[in-house]
Amino acid sequence: MTKRRKLIVGNWKMNGRLTSGLNLAREVADKAVAAMPLAFDVVLCPPATLLWPIADALMGTPVLLGAQDCHYANHGAYTGDLSAGMLADLGCRYVILGHSERRAAYGESGELISKKVTAAQLAGLTTIVCVGETLEQRASGATDEAIVQQLSSSLPDKFHAAQLVIAYEPVWAIGSGEIPSTDDIRAVHRLVRRSLGATGDMIQVIYGGSVVPNNAEGILQDPDIDGVLVGSASLNSDGFWAIAERAR
Repeated sequence: MTKRRKLIVGNWKMNGRLTSGLNLAREVADKAVAAMPLAFDVVLCPPATLLWPIADALMGTPVLLGAQDCHYANHGAYTGDLSAGMLADLGCRYVILGHSERRAAYGESGELISKKVTAAQLAGLTTIVCVGETLEQRASGATDEAIVQQLSSSLPDKFHAAQLVIAYEPVWAIGSGEIPSTDDIRAVHRLVRRSLGATGDMIQVIYGGSVVPNNAEGILQDPDIDGVLVGSASLNSDGFWAIAERAR
Protein backbone atom coordinates (compact mmCIF):
# COMPACT_ATOMS: atom_id res chain seq x y z
CA MET A 1 0.00 0.00 0.00
CA THR A 2 1.24 3.48 -0.85
CA LYS A 3 2.45 5.41 2.20
CA ARG A 4 0.37 8.57 2.37
CA ARG A 5 1.14 11.49 4.67
CA LYS A 6 -1.58 12.36 7.20
CA LEU A 7 -3.50 15.60 6.66
CA ILE A 8 -5.15 17.64 9.42
CA VAL A 9 -7.55 20.34 8.17
CA GLY A 10 -9.36 22.92 10.29
CA ASN A 11 -12.58 24.25 8.73
CA TRP A 12 -13.56 27.34 10.70
CA LYS A 13 -16.76 27.82 8.66
CA MET A 14 -18.34 31.26 9.35
CA ASN A 15 -16.46 31.85 12.59
CA GLY A 16 -13.74 34.27 13.58
CA ARG A 17 -13.21 38.01 13.50
CA LEU A 18 -9.90 39.73 12.81
CA THR A 19 -8.41 39.66 16.31
CA SER A 20 -9.74 36.27 17.39
CA GLY A 21 -8.90 34.67 14.05
CA LEU A 22 -5.36 35.96 14.02
CA ASN A 23 -4.82 34.85 17.61
CA LEU A 24 -6.09 31.36 16.80
CA ALA A 25 -3.94 31.05 13.68
CA ARG A 26 -0.84 32.25 15.52
CA GLU A 27 -1.44 29.82 18.38
CA VAL A 28 -1.70 26.89 15.96
CA ALA A 29 1.38 28.08 14.06
CA ASP A 30 3.38 28.40 17.29
CA LYS A 31 2.48 24.84 18.26
CA ALA A 32 3.45 23.59 14.81
CA VAL A 33 6.81 25.35 14.88
CA ALA A 34 7.55 23.96 18.35
CA ALA A 35 6.78 20.44 17.12
CA MET A 36 8.89 20.57 13.95
CA PRO A 37 9.65 18.50 12.01
CA LEU A 38 6.01 17.52 11.59
CA ALA A 39 5.01 13.99 10.62
CA PHE A 40 1.75 15.33 9.15
CA ASP A 41 0.46 18.35 7.22
CA VAL A 42 -1.73 21.02 8.81
CA VAL A 43 -4.13 23.29 6.92
CA LEU A 44 -6.30 26.10 8.29
CA CYS A 45 -9.39 27.17 6.32
CA PRO A 46 -10.68 30.44 7.80
CA PRO A 47 -13.47 32.61 6.38
CA ALA A 48 -12.52 34.55 3.25
CA THR A 49 -12.30 37.83 5.19
CA LEU A 50 -9.36 36.43 7.16
CA LEU A 51 -7.36 34.81 4.38
CA TRP A 52 -5.04 37.75 3.74
CA PRO A 53 -4.05 38.52 7.36
CA ILE A 54 -3.75 34.84 8.26
CA ALA A 55 -1.60 34.17 5.20
CA ASP A 56 0.82 36.73 6.62
CA ALA A 57 0.63 35.21 10.11
CA LEU A 58 1.41 31.71 8.81
CA MET A 59 4.33 32.77 6.61
CA GLY A 60 7.49 30.92 7.58
CA THR A 61 5.60 28.25 9.54
CA PRO A 62 4.66 24.72 8.43
CA VAL A 63 0.92 25.51 8.63
CA LEU A 64 -0.73 25.87 5.21
CA LEU A 65 -3.68 28.04 4.21
CA GLY A 66 -6.91 26.88 2.62
CA ALA A 67 -10.22 28.41 1.57
CA GLN A 68 -13.76 27.14 2.09
CA ASP A 69 -15.06 27.51 -1.46
CA CYS A 70 -14.34 29.09 -4.85
CA HIS A 71 -16.14 29.97 -8.07
CA TYR A 72 -15.64 27.96 -11.25
CA ALA A 73 -14.93 31.03 -13.42
CA ASN A 74 -11.62 32.88 -13.58
CA HIS A 75 -13.37 36.27 -13.53
CA GLY A 76 -16.68 37.86 -14.43
CA ALA A 77 -19.92 39.35 -13.14
CA TYR A 78 -20.24 37.11 -10.08
CA THR A 79 -20.95 39.47 -7.20
CA GLY A 80 -19.64 38.21 -3.89
CA ASP A 81 -17.66 35.29 -5.33
CA LEU A 82 -13.93 34.58 -5.36
CA SER A 83 -12.09 32.77 -8.12
CA ALA A 84 -9.52 30.05 -7.47
CA GLY A 85 -6.83 32.33 -8.89
CA MET A 86 -7.71 35.03 -6.38
CA LEU A 87 -7.36 32.51 -3.57
CA ALA A 88 -3.98 31.39 -4.91
CA ASP A 89 -2.90 35.05 -5.01
CA LEU A 90 -3.69 35.27 -1.30
CA GLY A 91 -1.43 32.33 -0.53
CA CYS A 92 -4.00 29.52 -0.40
CA ARG A 93 -2.75 26.03 -1.14
CA TYR A 94 -6.03 24.18 -0.55
CA VAL A 95 -9.75 24.73 -1.08
CA ILE A 96 -12.73 22.80 0.31
CA LEU A 97 -15.36 22.00 -2.33
CA GLY A 98 -18.74 20.28 -2.17
CA HIS A 99 -19.17 20.44 1.60
CA SER A 100 -22.59 19.09 2.54
CA GLU A 101 -23.54 22.48 3.94
CA ARG A 102 -22.94 23.99 0.49
CA ARG A 103 -24.79 21.17 -1.23
CA ALA A 104 -27.80 21.46 1.10
CA ALA A 105 -28.05 25.21 1.72
CA TYR A 106 -27.06 26.42 -1.75
CA GLY A 107 -28.19 23.53 -3.88
CA GLU A 108 -24.72 22.87 -5.27
CA SER A 109 -24.85 20.01 -7.75
CA GLY A 110 -22.15 17.55 -8.63
CA GLU A 111 -21.85 19.23 -12.03
CA LEU A 112 -21.10 22.60 -10.39
CA ILE A 113 -18.61 21.10 -7.96
CA SER A 114 -16.85 19.32 -10.82
CA LYS A 115 -16.38 22.65 -12.62
CA LYS A 116 -14.98 24.15 -9.43
CA VAL A 117 -12.51 21.28 -9.07
CA THR A 118 -11.21 21.89 -12.59
CA ALA A 119 -10.83 25.63 -11.98
CA ALA A 120 -9.14 25.17 -8.62
CA GLN A 121 -6.65 22.61 -9.87
CA LEU A 122 -5.79 24.80 -12.86
CA ALA A 123 -5.01 27.57 -10.36
CA GLY A 124 -2.62 25.24 -8.54
CA LEU A 125 -4.85 24.52 -5.54
CA THR A 126 -5.30 21.13 -3.94
CA THR A 127 -9.02 20.39 -3.83
CA ILE A 128 -10.65 18.78 -0.78
CA VAL A 129 -13.85 17.32 -2.22
CA CYS A 130 -16.46 16.33 0.37
CA VAL A 131 -18.84 13.40 0.04
CA GLY A 132 -21.18 11.80 2.55
CA GLU A 133 -24.51 10.11 3.08
CA THR A 134 -27.55 11.42 4.95
CA LEU A 135 -29.08 9.60 7.92
CA GLU A 136 -31.91 8.39 5.71
CA GLN A 137 -29.48 6.95 3.17
CA ARG A 138 -27.51 5.25 5.90
CA ALA A 139 -30.65 3.77 7.47
CA SER A 140 -31.80 2.38 4.12
CA GLY A 141 -28.44 0.82 3.34
CA ALA A 142 -27.71 3.27 0.52
CA THR A 143 -24.42 4.65 1.85
CA ASP A 144 -22.25 3.06 -0.85
CA GLU A 145 -24.58 4.15 -3.62
CA ALA A 146 -24.63 7.74 -2.31
CA ILE A 147 -20.85 7.93 -2.05
CA VAL A 148 -20.21 6.53 -5.52
CA GLN A 149 -22.81 8.84 -7.06
CA GLN A 150 -21.33 11.92 -5.41
CA LEU A 151 -17.82 10.97 -6.46
CA SER A 152 -18.77 10.31 -10.07
CA SER A 153 -20.74 13.55 -10.39
CA SER A 154 -18.38 15.82 -8.43
CA LEU A 155 -15.11 14.94 -10.14
CA PRO A 156 -14.27 15.98 -13.70
CA ASP A 157 -13.27 13.35 -16.23
CA LYS A 158 -9.71 14.63 -15.99
CA PHE A 159 -8.23 15.64 -12.66
CA HIS A 160 -4.77 15.73 -11.10
CA ALA A 161 -4.55 13.02 -8.45
CA ALA A 162 -1.71 14.89 -6.72
CA GLN A 163 -4.10 17.83 -6.23
CA LEU A 164 -7.06 15.86 -4.94
CA VAL A 165 -8.15 14.97 -1.42
CA ILE A 166 -11.49 13.26 -0.72
CA ALA A 167 -13.15 14.03 2.61
CA TYR A 168 -15.72 11.48 3.75
CA GLU A 169 -18.15 13.49 5.88
CA PRO A 170 -21.36 11.65 6.76
CA VAL A 171 -24.00 14.38 6.84
CA TRP A 172 -25.60 12.92 9.96
CA ALA A 173 -22.32 13.06 11.89
CA ILE A 174 -21.53 16.75 11.31
CA GLY A 175 -22.05 18.61 14.57
CA SER A 176 -24.02 15.73 16.08
CA GLY A 177 -21.35 14.36 18.38
CA GLU A 178 -21.84 10.93 16.80
CA ILE A 179 -19.45 9.27 14.38
CA PRO A 180 -19.37 6.01 12.44
CA SER A 181 -17.23 3.21 13.80
CA THR A 182 -13.65 3.06 12.57
CA ASP A 183 -14.61 -0.09 10.65
CA ASP A 184 -17.41 1.80 8.89
CA ILE A 185 -15.11 4.73 8.04
CA ARG A 186 -12.47 2.34 6.73
CA ALA A 187 -15.03 0.58 4.54
CA VAL A 188 -16.12 3.85 2.92
CA HIS A 189 -12.52 4.96 2.40
CA ARG A 190 -11.74 1.69 0.65
CA LEU A 191 -14.87 2.15 -1.48
CA VAL A 192 -13.65 5.64 -2.44
CA ARG A 193 -10.27 4.26 -3.51
CA ARG A 194 -11.86 1.51 -5.60
CA SER A 195 -14.15 4.06 -7.23
CA LEU A 196 -11.18 6.23 -8.17
CA GLY A 197 -9.54 3.37 -10.04
CA ALA A 198 -5.84 3.30 -10.75
CA THR A 199 -5.18 6.59 -8.93
CA GLY A 200 -7.10 5.60 -5.80
CA ASP A 201 -4.10 4.44 -3.82
CA MET A 202 -2.31 7.76 -4.41
CA ILE A 203 -5.11 10.02 -3.16
CA GLN A 204 -5.52 11.07 0.45
CA VAL A 205 -8.95 10.14 1.83
CA ILE A 206 -9.73 11.83 5.13
CA TYR A 207 -12.65 11.72 7.57
CA GLY A 208 -14.78 14.61 8.88
CA GLY A 209 -17.75 14.87 11.21
CA SER A 210 -17.66 15.48 14.99
CA VAL A 211 -13.91 14.87 15.23
CA VAL A 212 -12.63 15.68 18.74
CA PRO A 213 -9.46 14.77 20.66
CA ASN A 214 -11.18 11.82 22.36
CA ASN A 215 -12.01 10.01 19.11
CA ALA A 216 -9.19 11.26 16.90
CA GLU A 217 -6.58 8.69 17.87
CA GLY A 218 -8.67 5.72 16.83
CA ILE A 219 -9.39 7.41 13.52
CA LEU A 220 -5.89 8.64 12.74
CA GLN A 221 -4.05 5.46 13.64
CA ASP A 222 -5.90 3.54 10.94
CA PRO A 223 -3.73 3.23 7.79
CA ASP A 224 -6.79 3.55 5.52
CA ILE A 225 -7.70 6.94 7.02
CA ASP A 226 -5.31 9.64 5.86
CA GLY A 227 -6.37 12.47 8.14
CA VAL A 228 -9.30 14.48 9.42
CA LEU A 229 -11.38 17.50 8.47
CA VAL A 230 -12.14 19.21 11.78
CA GLY A 231 -15.04 21.61 12.27
CA SER A 232 -15.92 23.16 15.64
CA ALA A 233 -12.96 21.56 17.43
CA SER A 234 -10.63 23.56 15.16
CA LEU A 235 -11.79 26.81 16.80
CA ASN A 236 -9.71 26.05 19.89
CA SER A 237 -5.99 25.77 19.32
CA ASP A 238 -5.35 23.34 22.18
CA GLY A 239 -8.15 21.02 21.08
CA PHE A 240 -7.17 21.22 17.43
CA TRP A 241 -3.53 20.51 18.16
CA ALA A 242 -4.46 17.63 20.44
CA ILE A 243 -6.23 16.11 17.43
CA ALA A 244 -3.28 16.79 15.13
CA GLU A 245 -0.82 15.12 17.52
CA ARG A 246 -2.82 11.90 17.30
CA ALA A 247 -1.42 11.59 13.75
CA ARG A 248 2.12 10.99 14.97
